[in-house]
Amino acid sequence: MKFNTKLLHSEVLESGEHGDILPPISQVTAFRYENMEELEKVFQHRRAGYAYSRIGNPTLTAFERRISDLEGGRGAVACSSGMAAITGALLAVCESGDEIVAASGLYGGTMDLLRDLEKLGIQTVFARRLDRPSLEKLITPRTRVIFGELISNPALDVMDIPEAAEAAHAAGVPLFVDSTTATPFLARPLSLGADVVIHSTSKYLNGGGNSIGGIIVDGQKFSWDFEKFGALTEFRKYGKMAFSVRLRTDIWENLGGCMAPVNAYLTHIGTDTLGLRMDRICENAARLAAALQELPGIQANHLSLPEHPCHEYVEKELGGYGGGILTFRAGSKERAFRIINGLRYAIIASNIGDLRTLVIHPASTLYINSSRQAREAAGVYEDTIRVSVGIEDADDLIEDFVRAVAKADGEPKENDIKE
Repeated sequence: MKFNTKLLHSEVLESGEHGDILPPISQVTAFRYENMEELEKVFQHRRAGYAYSRIGNPTLTAFERRISDLEGGRGAVACSSGMAAITGALLAVCESGDEIVAASGLYGGTMDLLRDLEKLGIQTVFARRLDRPSLEKLITPRTRVIFGELISNPALDVMDIPEAAEAAHAAGVPLFVDSTTATPFLARPLSLGADVVIHSTSKYLNGGGNSIGGIIVDGQKFSWDFEKFGALTEFRKYGKMAFSVRLRTDIWENLGGCMAPVNAYLTHIGTDTLGLRMDRICENAARLAAALQELPGIQANHLSLPEHPCHEYVEKELGGYGGGILTFRAGSKERAFRIINGLRYAIIASNIGDLRTLVIHPASTLYINSSRQAREAAGVYEDTIRVSVGIEDADDLIEDFVRAVAKADGEPKENDIKE
């Protein structure tokens, strides 16, 4: 099956008790058993079943199977948010004294998390790019994971997954990839060599801007050295499944970062249109970026532009698509604000991956706690505008941005709305 057919007809999409074509919402706290012997087996993980929605729920299971299937994984855990997913994945393999090697151009919230992990004794070493020369210099005996974003948000750098995976595996450490901005429609990191894939499901997977969530997908191919990975020592008997088992029965359960059943349902049905949405979004983003590049005083940044330093990865890793995020530099913070405030269709909001086009000034919002050096490493400057392109008609979006730029420069058009 091709992508859109698989979304609707995959074998993992099981019918419910009554032949439901969508997973029922199991909006309950606990599950009843006829005798204590059966419930004891569930708590001991000796039989399948559900006891309490914090540690398992049928609606979450249906969603986890769907995303694991799309990514080509062997198991998944749905979390309360994208940040909960990143936190859980890293804590499942790291303990005090360990190190993470991460790309420097990460999402602002992830950078804040890595600073918080320092208080737990887990240090992060940053690389401009996760290429082989950089990783060979930065990986030490204390390194436990390599972490980066497939398409960084908002710098729009692309990770060379095969190269990063080769360097990581040569050193005996796994590669974790945040693929939120790519989605399984553009790329499947596990098939390229990554070991674990993470998504903020609040973004493109959901698509409608109605549910917070995250998910971790394990390929279960990495051979864990249990002498080296102290966090996984107790799970030695599970072999390549050790990460998944510790994640679900230890980190996920104990930290309480479970996804709500209704959010799993809403995101499950949101993924039905993922292929159609991503195709339209990527096309719109490429057309808008090309139009912005022609405007005076505007420096556009999108993977579809031939001059982009990572343009080669559009075909190499991303299936010919440049993604749905673009940024552009306006020349000054003041001009950036005028352009944003002058937009008619683009909504000023901090999310990405919505059906609607969203716009924000990252330096004064998402990276407000970051140093200037950290912001610029992430591709964020005082005049940077980030656009999460939606599914509107491309001609309308182009007209909106052209008009807003002209208005910001004191050149109102005839169709400007008079206040």
